Amino acid sequence: MKTPSMVTKNHELLAVIPVNGIYILGVYKGSLSQYDILLKYRELQADGKWTRIRTPKHIHWAVDLLIKMNENEEDTKCFLEFLLKYWHDKVTPIRSEEDREYLLDVNRLLCEVESEASNYTGLSSSGVYSIKFLLLIAKLLMIQEKTNYEGAYMFGRVLEQLKNSKDIFRIVSAATHR
Repeated sequence: MKTPSMVTKNHELLAVIPVNGIYILGVYKGSLSQYDILLKYRELQADGKWTRIRTPKHIHWAVDLLIKMNENEEDTKCFLEFLLKYWHDKVTPIRSEEDREYLLDVNRLLCEVESEASNYTGLSSSGVYSIKFLLLIAKLLMIQEKTNYEGAYMFGRVLEQLKNSKDIFRIVSAATHR
């Protein structure tokens, strides 16, 4: 099957990252800050057709994690702990072209995500998104957020709400706050 294009007329494509033969993630040069990145993806549907190019939002992966939580609470909470630790301890803003090139080394990034995803195989059969795709999107969204505002907190707040709250209103509110 032919891989669809990720080229858009409005954004410069920096990297294309295939995940599991089901997703194609495009990383583009953003416009909110000097080193901003913008994420867009396509998904292969059951009928063999690719979706239009979509922009992932916090609410998309938050809903998927709620589904995973309902089916496998223990593993999902471990996954959320990993993401929270990553958010607090490892996420740094992109401050140079070299930082961005390192981040977008597709082979390195996919190896890293593959290794991390192997710790959460119990989540593979639940939800909409694969654990590899969720990891990749989460990590890149975290870096995007910190690049545009180093004091950013939305991603961390959504993770905390997912981990600690049974209140769907709070979770959805944190994931959709503007």
